[in-house]
Amino acid sequence: MEFRANDRVAIELNEDGVAQVRLIRSDKMNALDPEMFDRIIEAGRYLHELKGVRAVVLSGEGRAFCAGLDLSNFARPPEPDAPELTERTYGNSNKFQQVAMQWRKLPVPVIAAVHGVCFGGGLQIASGADIRVVAPDTRMAIMEMKWGLVPDMGGYALWRGLVRDDVLRELVYTNREFTGEEAQEYGLATLVDDDPLARASAIASEIANRNPHAIRAAKRLHAGMLERDTAAILLEESIEQHGVIRTRNQIEAVMAGMEDRPAKFEDV
Repeated sequence: MEFRANDRVAIELNEDGVAQVRLIRSDKMNALDPEMFDRIIEAGRYLHELKGVRAVVLSGEGRAFCAGLDLSNFARPPEPDAPELTERTYGNSNKFQQVAMQWRKLPVPVIAAVHGVCFGGGLQIASGADIRVVAPDTRMAIMEMKWGLVPDMGGYALWRGLVRDDVLRELVYTNREFTGEEAQEYGLATLVDDDPLARASAIASEIANRNPHAIRAAKRLHAGMLERDTAAILLEESIEQHGVIRTRNQIEAVMAGMEDRPAKFEDV
């Protein structure tokens, strides 16, 4: 699949296997209009099939990561042939959920670099990443209640295990704005850094220098950790370990560590 150049999302694959994905609708603070939804999903499909990708950094150009839904959407009449929100058009998701859920569905880790403004749907997209690096002064909010809506872009699925229940309820019910520093306290940010893109890129490069088969296996284990019972988790650990132990990449990881040199892995 080819990713077509457009004015919403840009992708660049670095030599180390890190894909830099940037929201580039900077004149609108990367707000989500219909084309933005389509281009983000297109980017996710492309990355899912992209050979040689080992990690993804997701960021926004300009003054914001993503300001949430473009308010002009409220004035648009519904498309007559658009699927109902309840229709599952992307596996277990509808289109609006997929733009956030697809980052969890990608087989490789995703690190979001968040700065400026991260509201509503933008926060749910960032929440889809495995790791979130947030600038301390970032303005953040679960904004939907301001417009008489509920969070419906995967937030409730993605915030499980991240945010204490009563804290999440208060943030949803009041749409209170909070900072990047507070987001780390609440569980919505993994790390706080004045240069989130540089920090996220450094983490992605470190991940890209690990056994790519083991990294993908670890992400699969994380995906089921909250929903499986203990016996199922233990079995899945053994299955994944059986799949990587004594393989070429696993042996290379050992040899590179013993010889104190960069590893040369075969890509998935």
